[in-house]
Amino acid sequence: MGLAPGGRMKQEIFEDPYGLDAWDTSVRGRSFVHLVNSLVWEAITSAKPPTPPMTAAHYAKHNLPWFDYYSDQPALEGSKILERLRSVIELARAKGDRPLPENQDVTPSPVLPIRPRAGNQVRDGRF
Repeated sequence: MGLAPGGRMKQEIFEDPYGLDAWDTSVRGRSFVHLVNSLVWEAITSAKPPTPPMTAAHYAKHNLPWFDYYSDQPALEGSKILERLRSVIELARAKGDRPLPENQDVTPSPVLPIRPRAGNQVRDGRF
């Protein structure tokens, strides 16, 4: 199992309109993230692994909508370091491997635009 960039995801990062003073930075903590494959998942949880996520091919086959976020706000410039990363499929092809069938390109359709709503969409909750 490994992690690497992949696909042709469009990503935009926008400047925080509220500034650092709007956030509570006094709370400190740590999070531990464990990445496991399906065999280890079952050993840790004693439960069957979750259903695998749908592939791009599933979305296309069932005509499920794709979403595109629209904003008039200019996006921040991307990182030159991240720009040099190669996707999993690029690394595999460089080694002469062939992509898995479920990793084939699809043409997203239908694509539904999502526009930001006015006001604060994030609400405090009880945890």
